[in-house]
Amino acid sequence: MMTHYLETKKAYPDSLLFYRLGDFYEMFFEDARLVSKELELTLTGKECGLEERAPMCGVPFHAADTYINRLVKKGYKVAVAEQMEDPKLAKGLVKREVIRVVTPGTVTAAGALEEEKNNYLAAVVEDGGRYGLALADISTGSFLVTEAEGKKELCDILAEFHPAELLKRESFTPDAVLRADEEIATSTLSDSAFQRDSAVSLLCEHFHTATVEALGLADYPLGTLAAGAVLRYLYDTQKSRCELITELKAYRGSAYLLIDAASRRNLELTETMRDKGKHGSLLWVLDRTKTAMGARFLRNLIEKPLLSLETIEERQDAVQAFLERYIDREELREYLAPIYDMERLMGRITLGSANARDMLAFCTSIAALPPIRELLKSFSAPLLQTFANELDDLSDLCALLRSAIAEDPPLTLREGHIIREGYHEDVDRYRRASSEGKQWLAELEEKERAKTGIKNLKIKYNKVFGYYFEVTNSFLSQVPDYFRRRQTLANAERYTTEELGKLEESILGAEEKLLTLEFDLFQELRQKLSAEVARIQKSAGIVAYLDALLSLADVAERYHYVRPKLTADGPLHIVGGRHPVVERMMESGRFVENDTLLDSEENRIAIITGPNMAGKSTYMRQTALIALLAQTGSFVPAERAELGLSDRIFTRVGASDDLASGQSTFMVEMTEVANILRNATKKSLIILDEIGRGTSTFDGLSIAWAVVEYLAVGRLSGAKTLFATHYHELTELEGSIPGVNNYCIAVKEQGDEIAFLRKIIKGGADQSYGIQVAKLAGVPAAVTARAREIAEELSGADIAARARELASRGADLPSVPASEQNAKPVVTEAELKVLRQLREINLSELTPRAAINLLYGIQETL
Repeated sequence: MMTHYLETKKAYPDSLLFYRLGDFYEMFFEDARLVSKELELTLTGKECGLEERAPMCGVPFHAADTYINRLVKKGYKVAVAEQMEDPKLAKGLVKREVIRVVTPGTVTAAGALEEEKNNYLAAVVEDGGRYGLALADISTGSFLVTEAEGKKELCDILAEFHPAELLKRESFTPDAVLRADEEIATSTLSDSAFQRDSAVSLLCEHFHTATVEALGLADYPLGTLAAGAVLRYLYDTQKSRCELITELKAYRGSAYLLIDAASRRNLELTETMRDKGKHGSLLWVLDRTKTAMGARFLRNLIEKPLLSLETIEERQDAVQAFLERYIDREELREYLAPIYDMERLMGRITLGSANARDMLAFCTSIAALPPIRELLKSFSAPLLQTFANELDDLSDLCALLRSAIAEDPPLTLREGHIIREGYHEDVDRYRRASSEGKQWLAELEEKERAKTGIKNLKIKYNKVFGYYFEVTNSFLSQVPDYFRRRQTLANAERYTTEELGKLEESILGAEEKLLTLEFDLFQELRQKLSAEVARIQKSAGIVAYLDALLSLADVAERYHYVRPKLTADGPLHIVGGRHPVVERMMESGRFVENDTLLDSEENRIAIITGPNMAGKSTYMRQTALIALLAQTGSFVPAERAELGLSDRIFTRVGASDDLASGQSTFMVEMTEVANILRNATKKSLIILDEIGRGTSTFDGLSIAWAVVEYLAVGRLSGAKTLFATHYHELTELEGSIPGVNNYCIAVKEQGDEIAFLRKIIKGGADQSYGIQVAKLAGVPAAVTARAREIAEELSGADIAARARELASRGADLPSVPASEQNAKPVVTEAELKVLRQLREINLSELTPRAAINLLYGIQETL
């Protein structure tokens, strides 16, 4: 057995091996030492022919999933070696095989997964600065493929999907495309796993197509390699054909509003920056879904706002229809409430890990589909009509499960009582034999008690001796001759008789056959459901979409959201806008509403001044969130909203040192600004907060000023921009640069005291109120008094006058080529070397031969 263990371990060197021995999974040697430490298990030893006992630890087989999940969460892989035959029937060594390898990206156990999030396995292939990416969630069957131009775009996609595990070649370094705080387990595969021939062959075989072009992968050569690697890895770890994966979708970034990783973080779409939790995020406000599938779909809507006006309006029409019919909406939500996670239940069914209670949960779920479909037929909104027409109510599968599965089955499949009475004739017959056998035993017990006069004579059972009569020592003198002794105990003797032996054979034979038959019938049921996976997935997808839309409608009514009017290329005009999260977090008081007007002409850039804590960041974030919400199809927190579609949303709000990569606050800030200026377009919405604050006042002001000019009259002229700043000198740009307008936060002053009114008004603030804010924060009075004295002394050196003079000249930016957004740094190290060389040359002393040699050297350098 230990020899076989070592052979199995050798085949899975990067995994912890859970090796089934009877009622336990055991680990040996280094695996045992590591697991005992990680799971705080007792480390023991086992004699196995070596000089020293082999270190060993183990866990009960019925609780193994809990321990495996804990190890996987820590980033380990676990190979599960199972007994493939009944030890009672085995001749010699019990046959054992690895039935699955559980990894962070392939875990399917219910307790290991977050209900509201997909658990993606990703693979990345790089070639010449371009990346192929594939993502699969084996628990739901989702399989996506795409490609990215450069590390920045790849990083943004990974930030959007948050994969749990990343497959890569040995030469690829993931640190370059992952944030320092991103926890992703990585698995290195051989180059052969990414070969085109094997990827194409595997994909075509799995999806039953002649070519990968038929799968829509013609434009994704690198994505095809990544998809092949993902599918091969799933086959190898799951030891199955992964029937749940029925479709491969090309993820087209051009269909969605682009939000880069930094902007997702700044806007706190699905988790907060503070504690990485859902509470306090946009998703927290919007999620009133009834099902785990709906919660995942809603997260998907938020992370992928649309660019198609037609599709957005379809969603709006559906939300509007639900708002107009409150009773029907609530009825639909009631039907959704008992629906379990059909997608992940199907995952366990296709992988063969579902038990009878999973089947019951699945039956309960699909039982709710017929009334949902009937009610949807009464809605006229096009999207809801599509749902009604395409929703398969799966009534045949529901009827099958209702007739087959017992009402209250046990957790494990080997205990029996999982098949309902009346489903199968042989099950009923064996069960009658089993139940009547108990009556036969009772009758025999009573007969022998009367015959022998032993008052406490009882028939008992254990696995070793089967059925037996037990007689206490005080009645041993009354035991008849035909009782054959089986076992002697301290206080009693155990006997059998010829009649009891025949009865035992009949009863135990029926019970064993019953258990085997019930298990086989259950396996058949799983296979029947697996064969219908495409139907089930389509219905589950519709239920998830429906649940997400109902949630949006519920939120819209509950919090008084309005339907925004959307245009392909119009202004962004919000009346009475509110921050969806902040207004929900306020414990008292009413959220102060604000208006926003941005367009591509006279209102391109709004420069917002005002003190800290006054509400500038909240105002700008709410504008971005309202624009984003509108493009998901949701209603928005405002009195009225008219929004032109944005192709991208960029935010530069707040900063912190990126110590892991050695970047200061200012470096992080400038990197994000550079990304925005290079990748934004004229249809983008740009939110910039406190640009230049991480360096000296003059440098910071200069950078902020130049950025405003670039946005106003450079390549990005027309991009809608909110620009908050403490540099009041920037207010001089209004009037000198077209499209720039000043706004400020209204402040009420009473002597040295100030009150923030949270209202955005036209005009620029004349001071920062920094000393008053310091006082509000509790800075000692001596410090604030001295600060006021210093401020008065320094006011004579005010640069406002110089700023007015500079602004009066207007911006004079050089023309910027359209290709600049993908341009590399202007001057490379080699080019700098050549420039220095050219500056130092005295041309009057240069011979023709020396000139030719110089040119040759320059060419070599470059």
